[in-house]
Amino acid sequence: MNSVIKEWIAKAEADYRTAKRESVVQDGANYDAVCFHAQQCIEKLIKALLIKDNINPPKIHDLTALNQLLPTNNQSFFNIQQLRFLSNAAISFRYPGESADQSDAEESLQICGELRRILHALLEYKG
Repeated sequence: MNSVIKEWIAKAEADYRTAKRESVVQDGANYDAVCFHAQQCIEKLIKALLIKDNINPPKIHDLTALNQLLPTNNQSFFNIQQLRFLSNAAISFRYPGESADQSDAEESLQICGELRRILHALLEYKG
């Protein structure tokens, strides 16, 4: 595994740890941040997989669009509704007018955990 892929994975894992930590805060948890960092984790792991497949990842954040750039055999591993949920949660809760609640945060983390396991396997990352 090359150093660029390792760096993408390290940044993704930092986002995952941040989301996990914030999700268990007892007083004043920032559920918006949980959703954002869950999406960021998966975005960075998909970009690492694109690089592994010799595809230069574009500077976009839409997980469904990134999924479409993967080779067809890898696209089938991902549930499009889950990718959409994470993308929407990361964007819609970042601005005034909408806020994530505990349920949104829990769903984001659950989806992130599932997709993260798949991506680790595809990246052959043993963490």
